[in-house]
Amino acid sequence: MGWAIALHGGAGDIPLSLSPERRLPREDALRHCLNIGVNAIKSQQHALDVVELVVRELENHPNFNAGRGSVLTSFGTVEMEACIMDGNTKRCGAVSGLTTVVNPISLARLVMEKTPHIYLAFDGAEAFAREQGVDTVDSSHFITAENIERLKQAKEANRVQLDYTQPIQKEVKLETHAADGDSQIGTVGCVAVDNHGNLATATSTGGFVNKMVGRIGDTPIIGAGTYANHLCAVSATGKGEAIIRCTVARDVAALMEFKGLSLEEAAASVVEGAPRGTVGLVAVSPSGEVTMPFNTTGMFRACATEDGYSEIGIWSSEQS
Repeated sequence: MGWAIALHGGAGDIPLSLSPERRLPREDALRHCLNIGVNAIKSQQHALDVVELVVRELENHPNFNAGRGSVLTSFGTVEMEACIMDGNTKRCGAVSGLTTVVNPISLARLVMEKTPHIYLAFDGAEAFAREQGVDTVDSSHFITAENIERLKQAKEANRVQLDYTQPIQKEVKLETHAADGDSQIGTVGCVAVDNHGNLATATSTGGFVNKMVGRIGDTPIIGAGTYANHLCAVSATGKGEAIIRCTVARDVAALMEFKGLSLEEAAASVVEGAPRGTVGLVAVSPSGEVTMPFNTTGMFRACATEDGYSEIGIWSSEQS
């Protein structure tokens, strides 16, 4: 089949009534990033370079919960995390607790390529960023008016709030909301297989609004939110704690390896087996198959393949 690419901008309880002001910029960004990725693949770039390039672009977009658009912790700060993995070699790098790094995904790649380790976090990761000369800014760069308002809403409700949560209405009883928040989050990710069958995945996020300082989600955990081997590349999104418990990304590969399932069958089985409203993922195989299942109301997603198929969507075809 040839090359394939898929990306996501978060899965969750995305209402069908989502306003054009919130929907259209994300759809445009997905289209833009998809085009960047397709052009990179067509120019013979390695899959690892492609996923990093696409996720960097998503991190730079203020309407996604990663990089520039990262949501705020309970202290009003950002703590970003990211992970990248090469399928053929299983080399990988991950970072957490970043407060000044413009593109966490690129620092994750440097961890993979420039250190003997896989995962660096907080002060150590920030020090490594300075040593490597990556782009950094004052942490105030990430504090946007919209994210300050999101944090205010979450604190008023005394809950963890996720990216696509609609404004809290005063007449709504707060106790109807789960203590760990709605099943909505705007993690970004990209998976790709290039013309030579190389597989790669990259994922980046700012986490939950009003999360505890020091909380780490599924994104940087190999096998949970991010995983690639010779059979597939997977990037997950949704409720991090559920994704960690279900080892979502690794389970897709394991079902393909040990049960002989196709990419689509394996991904569907994992998503259907996770708690309802918690998981979405994008995945590709070395033959150019692509799948983007979710058990939430919707998932911002896009994909393209060498045979000409492309898709940009939010909800399932039955809903939209």
